[in-house]
Formats: sequence, structure tokens, C-alpha cells
Amino acid sequence: MAQNRKQKTVSQRRRKAVRKVECTNCGATARVVRGSYDFAESGLKRVRLQGIELIVCDQCGNVDPIIPRVNDLMRLLAIAVIAKPYRLAGDEIRFLRKYLRMTGDEFGRLLHINRTNLSKWENDEDRVGAQSDRLVRAIALSLGDGLRGKLEEVIRKFPEIRDEPAAMRIDMDTEKMSYQYVEGA
Repeated sequence: MAQNRKQKTVSQRRRKAVRKVECTNCGATARVVRGSYDFAESGLKRVRLQGIELIVCDQCGNVDPIIPRVNDLMRLLAIAVIAKPYRLAGDEIRFLRKYLRMTGDEFGRLLHINRTNLSKWENDEDRVGAQSDRLVRAIALSLGDGLRGKLEEVIRKFPEIRDEPAAMRIDMDTEKMSYQYVEGA
């Protein structure tokens, strides 16, 4: 009897691990697996979610992430972008503006620049200056949902921000809600 219960529990675990769902792209049966996912939907070029569930369709090749606690994840991503030790890239400035739910005009007014200059920064057509870089970060920390608690900690690191841009990926652990920078990625 005890062995029968044990087998049933193992069988239930296997079923859970090999969960089947419908592919959002083609409707075929897809499987759920754990893995890494390049999070292009964030609007950032170099963000990887580690250890998340993925819906993988063998029929059409589609991969959809199952993103847990998405609001907490986006808040953590905003902190990771703000705290990065290199000058902000255009997609990062755009990400922070959108995290603040601001239009280009609204954000430009806070920075005391016009929408055209902001657009050039966001599209990497013009390099953001060191002072403006720090102002963007400070505004995001001050006005962003749930970010104010990190204000002092991050601002005290401003002197460590390197002026040159760097190819750096942000790897996010969705279970531990932590991040790390991977240089050269």
C-alpha cells in the first residue's frame, strides 16, 4: 500500500514536470520546460531571464516565457538599469522613461531638453552627457514605483559610473529576484 502511494506521488510529479499546453502561435500541443530567455519584450537589448518556465512548441518552434511576478521583475530590472556601472544606452533611457509611464514630451520637460534631443538619446544618435545620465537615473529613482527606497544607495554609487559605454547583459534570476551584470555579452 505504501509503495503504491509512493508510485502515485512520483507519477504526479512527472506529470507536473512534463506539463502540456497549447502553443499560442500555431495551436499545437507544446511542452513546458525550464530555461533561459532573452527578454526582448522588455525593450532592452541585453536582458536574460534565468530559470523561468518556457512554453516550447516543437511543431512551429515558438517559445513563450511564463514570467512570474512581472511587476516585481520590471521593478528589479529598472533598479538593475539605474545601478549599472556604465553610462546609459539609448534603449535603457527609453526603458526608464516608459517605466515612469511618461511621454517623450513629459520626460523631456523634467530633463529640460526638447523631445528631439531625447529621441536622439533613445535611438543612440547622440550620446547622453554624464550629468544628464545621472539626472535620468535620479529622476527614475525618485518617481518610479517602488524605487525610492534605493535612492540613497544608488546615488552614492554615481561616482563609480564609468563614462564609456560597455557591452553588458543583465541576467535576472526570477526565483531569487536578483540580478547580475555579465560583461562582454
